Amino acid sequence: MGHLTNDEFFTKLIELFDSRKGKDHGSIVLTQKRLSYDQPIPETTDDKTVFPDLHPPRPLPILIRATNSKGKEDRKAKEKIKLSTIVEPDALPAFFERYAEICKFGMGSLKPRDRSKRKGKAKKKNKPAATAV
Repeated sequence: MGHLTNDEFFTKLIELFDSRKGKDHGSIVLTQKRLSYDQPIPETTDDKTVFPDLHPPRPLPILIRATNSKGKEDRKAKEKIKLSTIVEPDALPAFFERYAEICKFGMGSLKPRDRSKRKGKAKKKNKPAATAV
């Protein structure tokens, strides 16, 4: 599967968040990294430039990915959803503005984790230490 356009990516991302809405468990994984293909890495010229790829000659595009993080069995059953898009450097501010809105909306509809068990265990551990004084 190739990369989606930014608008297609946003449409599919909304669908991905909506598909998790009524479920009691599951995750959505969002990742981003810079895309540095077809660009030569400059030679180090002095001792101060330890990582020459930190200062590329031109701005690099960013690869944005989203998945429903299904495991190996679900991948075989074609239930895993993988989305990706490439964002050019000049389109980053507008992209991240819309991306943030969609993520805020989508995460509001996700079910929060039940952390009451963990909090209960922490209270039990702290209680005997407080009464010993």
